Amino acid sequence: MINFNKPYLTGKEIHNITEAVNKELHISGNGKFTRLCQQFFENRYGFNKCLLTTSCTDALEMAAILCNILPGDEVIVPSYTFVSSANAFVLRGAKIVFADSREDHPGIDESKIESLITSRTKVIVPIHYAGVACDMDKIMDIAFRHNLFVVEDAAQSIDSFYKGKPLGGIGHLGCFSFHETKNIQCGEGGMLVINDQQFNKRAEIIWEKGTNRAEFFRGEVNKYGWVDIGSSFLPSEILAAFLYAQLEVLDDIQRRRKEVCNSYYEGLKILEDLKSLTLPKIPDYASNNGHMFYLICSSLEEQQNLISYLKQNEINTVFHYLSLHKSPYYKKNHDGRDLIYSDLYEECLIRLPLYYEIKDTEIDYITERIRTFFSK
Repeated sequence: MINFNKPYLTGKEIHNITEAVNKELHISGNGKFTRLCQQFFENRYGFNKCLLTTSCTDALEMAAILCNILPGDEVIVPSYTFVSSANAFVLRGAKIVFADSREDHPGIDESKIESLITSRTKVIVPIHYAGVACDMDKIMDIAFRHNLFVVEDAAQSIDSFYKGKPLGGIGHLGCFSFHETKNIQCGEGGMLVINDQQFNKRAEIIWEKGTNRAEFFRGEVNKYGWVDIGSSFLPSEILAAFLYAQLEVLDDIQRRRKEVCNSYYEGLKILEDLKSLTLPKIPDYASNNGHMFYLICSSLEEQQNLISYLKQNEINTVFHYLSLHKSPYYKKNHDGRDLIYSDLYEECLIRLPLYYEIKDTEIDYITERIRTFFSK
């Protein structure tokens, strides 16, 4: 079976972990490797401040606290996304107002955002689906005019850009994932990017369980205590050591993943020309970071038949999100609007195997099997 995903190991992860265990005074977090990872992102992408977290979900939950979400506040989130994008704000008492996807891309339809804003709206959460940027100029303009915060869900967007600006670094806050399905991974991990300096001090306190312990370790205060709400958001040094091994070869990982995407596109372009399926579109203002390659079928039946056919041919492909506005937990709170493109991607999108070590011969086999399916 050709797996859908295979986490890539550089070979240096265990070396870094061993160093952390043997040389660190403590391995509970915020040590040498945590600082190295955070400095890597701050230096490479010019991010104002970065804080590693145990997951992107934690980064989103920190963002919800920083935005001071209160019960009854409204947060605009695309329906076609992972549950954490909405749940982080629901935990603070927010009402989620779901937006539809674009006709040409699973990301949020920027043209529909403004019509969803009310006097209770506080945050817009754009999801950069497949690492392809939303139109951030439009979103930031709307946020500025309505005095709203923008929290970029950049879970899939490491090393991806909007008009030359790194994703996750444009909104007030940005959230990344280092889950094993991502380009750069440590099993489970994430990061909060603080772009608005007003959040710098409080973010660090929330990150450290609501205490000013980070200031204490830097010698800025002679003792630390409970000064705000927070939780245990920072990861152990073991996770950070693993992650840093990945960051050291980021360019090589990105090169290979983009090669895989290009090979898929070349192998399947003939089917798009014949209008058998639709391939990903990347706007002029966005870049491709090689996170995902998907195709869009014409119907739910075709999607399910293709997934089944490929599985019979030892190729593991998967669909993606279920529309959150129809979810068992939240559908009672949805306002009843039809979100036709969110539902379309739920029913028609298929993700193909994509990982560093996939062989060119396997890519050729996958594209050949897909062409055969549609020829029948």
